Amino acid sequence: MSLPASAPAQRTLVTGGSRSGKSRFAEGLMARAEAVTYVAPGPVPDPTTDAEWAARVAVHRDRRPSHWTTVETADVAAVLRRGDPAYLIDCLGTWVTAVVDGLGTWDVPLVEWQGDFDARLTELVDAWRSIPRVGVAVTNEVGWGLVSEHRSGRVFTDLLGQTNAAFAAASEDVVLMVAGRALYV
Repeated sequence: MSLPASAPAQRTLVTGGSRSGKSRFAEGLMARAEAVTYVAPGPVPDPTTDAEWAARVAVHRDRRPSHWTTVETADVAAVLRRGDPAYLIDCLGTWVTAVVDGLGTWDVPLVEWQGDFDARLTELVDAWRSIPRVGVAVTNEVGWGLVSEHRSGRVFTDLLGQTNAAFAAASEDVVLMVAGRALYV
């Protein structure tokens, strides 16, 4: 399935586990759009310090159509407010990590900075709601995944779950990817 470039405002959240095919599916939804702004929440890790992550990013970059514009940024809301015709955000888990890294709060009690995170999430969801035509956001499904036993793993899972719920509420469609198959919710 792909969304036509002339589609009215349509926001779709694509979620699934690691290697579920969610990014490839999202790219397929946008395949016929003439102009797509691919937003990679960042910053993208330095390839000299995280070669495995850099290789994963390169695979995604290489398979995108050459006419798509790629923006790697921690300020996803600002990009969405530009009003481009179509957006693909991949992935909200990376956005959560970038926000928490930016707040410098992995080791600080959540109650001390939850309000700052909530404000940034509200800003992002408001920008998501304002996109003029088509948007697809990709995220990891945290409800079925393994949760790290350490504090930062639980914090990440909680914040991504909060982010996913906010995006699902602000989207017309939610698609769950399981083993490469799309299940419409």
